[in-house]
Amino acid sequence: MTQTAATDARPELDSGRAFGRHGSTSLRVGAATLWLSVIVLLPLAAILWQSAKGGAAAFWAAVTSPSALRSFEVTLTVSIGVTVINGVFGLLVAWVLTRDDFPGKRLVDAVIDLPFALPTIVASLVMLALYGPNSPVDLHLQHTKWGIGIALLFVTLPFVVRSVQPVLLELDREVEEAAASLGAKNITILNKVILPALLPSLLSGAGLAFSRAIGEFGSVVLIGGAVPGETEVSSQWIRTLIENDDRTGAAAISIVLLAISFVVLFVLRAVGSRAARREEQAR
Repeated sequence: MTQTAATDARPELDSGRAFGRHGSTSLRVGAATLWLSVIVLLPLAAILWQSAKGGAAAFWAAVTSPSALRSFEVTLTVSIGVTVINGVFGLLVAWVLTRDDFPGKRLVDAVIDLPFALPTIVASLVMLALYGPNSPVDLHLQHTKWGIGIALLFVTLPFVVRSVQPVLLELDREVEEAAASLGAKNITILNKVILPALLPSLLSGAGLAFSRAIGEFGSVVLIGGAVPGETEVSSQWIRTLIENDDRTGAAAISIVLLAISFVVLFVLRAVGSRAARREEQAR
């Protein structure tokens, strides 16, 4: 009799636990959605509403003005170059930090995160002191695209390194050793074994670096100088528009940058996800 009663009670108990888990999940999802809406979606909606105040004609005029187009050209050209360079050297730095042992390794690993913690205007001051008119290395890059590029390399490097580093740590070295024992050369192991596994994280880090680069302001404000048509990036053009009380135009430029960033991140992550699925199937 007791056993029968216990057996009958189990479905109710399991049902109660399932309901509790479902309720807890719903609460977490609701809280996360609310927080995302307040912190991300609401500001995006506000900037979209601001950009649409003048209508489609005003929006188009703002984003196609000669100054806006020149700022887009400078921003995208430098940002693409910075992303490619940091994609290569970020992978190299991550490899050294995970596969090599050397004195001061922990210090170097900590220094990688410095651009995250350092205020961007301080980064611009550092670049100006190093590459400005009184450069101690006799390299004068103020008011040049090269100066902007170096500043952006500084602030975006951690995105690539920290995206790739955890994946490198988890890679199964036995696969590399097996390939080497079968006579595969280092370059073959890199291309056929390591890079396919790293591609999703590398693309994700590159996408984050690009998105940061096209919206960066503080680190380039001094070294770049905002010379119209030469070193004025889009974020600096937005500031100029705000100073001239053209908030609708500034919002329109911001929407274009947001759209470019979103598309690049979406495409790179889609490619990365497809590469990850192919890699999983190959295993």
